[in-house]
Amino acid sequence: MKLIPDIREDVLRKSIIRARERNIILPTFAQMKDPGLIPDAIKTRLKQVGLWELDPANLFRISWKNEPVAHGGGYGEGNWIEFPSSITGVDATIIGIVGKWFPTGAHKVGAAYGCLVPRLVTGAFDPDTQKAVWPSTGNYCRGGAYDCALLACPAVAILPEGMSRERFEWLQEIGTDEIIATPGTESNVKEIYDKCWELRRERGDGIKIFNQFEEWGNAIWHYHTTGSVIEEIFSNHYSQKDNGQAQRLSAFVSATGSAGTLAAGDYLRTQHPGIRVVATEALQCPTLLRFGFGEHRIEGIGDKHIPWIHNVRNTDMVAAVDDEQTMQLMRLFNEEEGHACLRREGVDEKTIQSLGQMGISSLCNLVASIKTARYYDMDGRDVIFTPLTDSMELYSSRMEEMLEIHGPYNSRQADQHYGRYLLGAGTDNLRELSYADRKSLHNFKYFTWVEQQGRSSEELHQLWDEDFWHEVFSPDVVNEWDQLINAFNQN
Repeated sequence: MKLIPDIREDVLRKSIIRARERNIILPTFAQMKDPGLIPDAIKTRLKQVGLWELDPANLFRISWKNEPVAHGGGYGEGNWIEFPSSITGVDATIIGIVGKWFPTGAHKVGAAYGCLVPRLVTGAFDPDTQKAVWPSTGNYCRGGAYDCALLACPAVAILPEGMSRERFEWLQEIGTDEIIATPGTESNVKEIYDKCWELRRERGDGIKIFNQFEEWGNAIWHYHTTGSVIEEIFSNHYSQKDNGQAQRLSAFVSATGSAGTLAAGDYLRTQHPGIRVVATEALQCPTLLRFGFGEHRIEGIGDKHIPWIHNVRNTDMVAAVDDEQTMQLMRLFNEEEGHACLRREGVDEKTIQSLGQMGISSLCNLVASIKTARYYDMDGRDVIFTPLTDSMELYSSRMEEMLEIHGPYNSRQADQHYGRYLLGAGTDNLRELSYADRKSLHNFKYFTWVEQQGRSSEELHQLWDEDFWHEVFSPDVVNEWDQLINAFNQN
């Protein structure tokens, strides 16, 4: 498989000139992992730039390690929430790494960068003659459109019409060239694919489609950046308790979505061979749980198929979460009566004030982490990591809808939801995967990718080869990309 496109020198020269005219400098993968490598001049420039501003300097904020401030921030170790047992009800330590402090408020801006920039620095994408098409169920197309705005590349965002209105409004505000709303909601991924095929027929070489569900740059970015930051946080802060007792990184839990974030589990397996990698989905659309289908309200985890870039061999368990559970926890974690309930249950004020950093899929990941700890009988020696992709800033309209449907939130409801959806989270709707289960889920890719999306059976068989994934995630790939990025910046 060819991960580095052939160099098109004529297109590349044009793109370099375009970047120089706009004072655009590209960060390397190494700099996204370790901001200490970023030149001081860029750090100084960032002190005058807001986190969400359309300034090319913000390309250097595509990192988990941004200082958690809205304007002028530097870098640190990363941002995370340690959930106390008064919330989780389990002895295992559950850590959520926070995506709110990326530009756009979600880590998908990094996954999109990993897809776009390797094409840009090889001339495989021509911003003078092509538009970058970003099909997704929300945050990825936002991330792609934002990257394009910073890189002066025309962008087309495709997302279901039923997604939160904040997504559409923001895409309009940043000047996205085209915004296409497809039928359905979170679960309607095929309709997005259908629109991509329609655009291919209509526009030919005038577009370049960056489909997150099959783009290796998505998985590679998460493998090297998300995986490494989790390892650093664990090693520096959680590898042993204050009393010197050794702890173990026991699980990585992530909603499936495009499966890009799950690639962090592939990296963590190289450091912690006994880790359990858990893929989370909505119970209302149990694709991995029981080859099922349906619609659900957990925005950010599109489904009804197995993504091409999902290394199913590295998935140990599937956890399905009821979307009603996440919607009511959204209220518990963000309404004043919910906060009062948590205080009564002994949750500290700092944790309560941090809960707004969790969007709907983050709540799903937290529930799945609790279920994982219970299923595997984890104790105080065990540490679980999970991504908190975005924050409640992107879901105020969903809070309004819940208020309209259910009325004002009261203390009785808060107590019920705390008991039922946190302390009562059990081991139902879990599927621990045997070898045969994993092979079955892998084969299930055939119906989407071979029958519908033009892949071949030979390519599908290749994905079952463990050596294939070692090649995809090899440091040689990102090292070569970084060499091309440096050459782009220096010319």
